[in-house]
Amino acid sequence: MRRSRLWAITAGRWSATERRGRDLIAGSALLVLTLPVTVVAAGLIKLDSPGPVFYRQTRVGRHGKTFTLLKFRSMRVDAERDGPRWASVGDPRVTRVGRFLRLTRIDELPQLLNVLRGDMSLIGPRPERPHFVDQLAEVVPDYQSRHEIPPGITGWAQVNYPYGASVEDARHKLSYDLYYLRHRSRGLDFRILLRTVRVVLFGIGAR
Repeated sequence: MRRSRLWAITAGRWSATERRGRDLIAGSALLVLTLPVTVVAAGLIKLDSPGPVFYRQTRVGRHGKTFTLLKFRSMRVDAERDGPRWASVGDPRVTRVGRFLRLTRIDELPQLLNVLRGDMSLIGPRPERPHFVDQLAEVVPDYQSRHEIPPGITGWAQVNYPYGASVEDARHKLSYDLYYLRHRSRGLDFRILLRTVRVVLFGIGAR
C-alpha cells in the first residue's frame, strides 16, 4: 500500500502551482550550481570572437505570447544577415567555442533566467521563433497546440528526436509534443530529465 501511494505521488499530474514551484526551486539551484561554468563560458566567448556574450532572440511562448529568450552566443554576430534560417550540420556560422557550447548544451544555461521569470518551464515543448512558427502553422496541422503549455528548456521531443531543421522534422517533433501534452506527469517529467542527462553527456543531436 505504501509503495502504491508513493508511485501515485511520483507519477501523478502536476498542478500549475506545483510545476511553477518546481521550476523556481530547481531553476534557482541549477543557476547557482552552474555559476562557475557560466563564468568560464562567458570568458571563452569573449576571447574567441567579437560580439556580446549573450544572444537574445524572440520566441513564441504559451498562448502564442512572445518573449525574449537568452542564450550564450554560439555564432558569429553576422550569422543572420541574410535572414532567419535553421542551423545545419557543421554550420560555418558557429564559432569554435560555440560548437563546444552547443555540443554540451552549455549555451542553454542562460535560459534558467527565462524559467525564473516565468517565460519558460524546465520541461515542455521547445519555443520556436515567430518566423518559423508562422511557416509551420500553415503546413503542419495542430502545430499551434504545442503553445497550450509553457515552453521548456528540455522536453519529450528533444530527448527522442534529433535537432529539427525542416518542416518534416517539425511534423515528427510535434507528435512527441502532443504526446507530452496528453500524458505529462511527474513520472514522465522524471524520465525526460534522465534522458536529458544522457543527451548532454553524449552530445546527442547537437548542431
